[in-house]
Amino acid sequence: MAFPEPKPRGPELPQKRLKTLDCGQRAVRAVRFNVDGNYCLTCGSDKTLKLWSPLRGTLLRTYSGHGYEVLDAAGSFDNSSLCSGGGDKAVVLWDVASGQVVRKFRGHAGKVNTVQFNEEATVILSGSIDSTIRCWDCRSRRPEPIQTLDEAKDGISSVKVSDHEVLAGSVDGRVRRYDLRMGQLFSDYVGSPITCTCFSRDGQCTLVSSLDSTLRLLDKDTGELLGEYTGHKNQEYKLDCCLSERDTHVVSCSEDGKVFFWDLVEGALALALPVGPSVVQSLAYHPTEPCLLTAMGGSVQCWREETYKAEDGTG
Repeated sequence: MAFPEPKPRGPELPQKRLKTLDCGQRAVRAVRFNVDGNYCLTCGSDKTLKLWSPLRGTLLRTYSGHGYEVLDAAGSFDNSSLCSGGGDKAVVLWDVASGQVVRKFRGHAGKVNTVQFNEEATVILSGSIDSTIRCWDCRSRRPEPIQTLDEAKDGISSVKVSDHEVLAGSVDGRVRRYDLRMGQLFSDYVGSPITCTCFSRDGQCTLVSSLDSTLRLLDKDTGELLGEYTGHKNQEYKLDCCLSERDTHVVSCSEDGKVFFWDLVEGALALALPVGPSVVQSLAYHPTEPCLLTAMGGSVQCWREETYKAEDGTG
């Protein structure tokens, strides 16, 4: 007699708080996982960038060199470099191991909200309140950007990069996708100032959050509206959104102290995770596991699924 196959378990959501990191950076403006999810970066209003092992709760290195608060950061595919941008209008390329500034790129006319490496980590893309995205060559000594994308009519809040595309959200209410292979620009009008954009992990869709307290899932190629997600509060701050590690859930920060999870297909609210009493400023979702980092005030919280057992027995 054959036993029935066990049903595949549904995706588990990270709702068990494992660790809280007191970052010692005044307000944490952004938290970001590195490429494999083993480390994370925290951007501080005290002008520092810090590298952590979040599950262990250990600080590995502090990077000092910005002249004003750090607003975003990203790690390279090989973990050898970091880039960051901030209120001093500068984009900084760092050597991870030494903690030294390798290059400081200047040219933006206002604060830098968002930074990303391209896939090979040869170019940094930075989006600024000055309405431009600038592309900086990490290997060149030239001070000026190799390209400036200036189609936006207002500040750039979010930039994401795939192997041949740049996805940008702007306060002008438009999501722009630059197809670098085809040399084409596609634009979708959302209407409300955009706070965050991202690709789905399968590359078929884009997720857009805006200041009308709504997230929208768009078909990347046609711009068709596939879903709308509401219930959270986002009316004044630039807050992060993302998709869970298997594209099953839409995830967003909220100004009411929670992180919201919606079922991607159904659109129904699956979980409102209480983080604390103030705005959830930033979040990061692990690339392959149900693990979430949230930033509130001066600390970062690390969340895992209920069934998670830490290898060191602290689960």
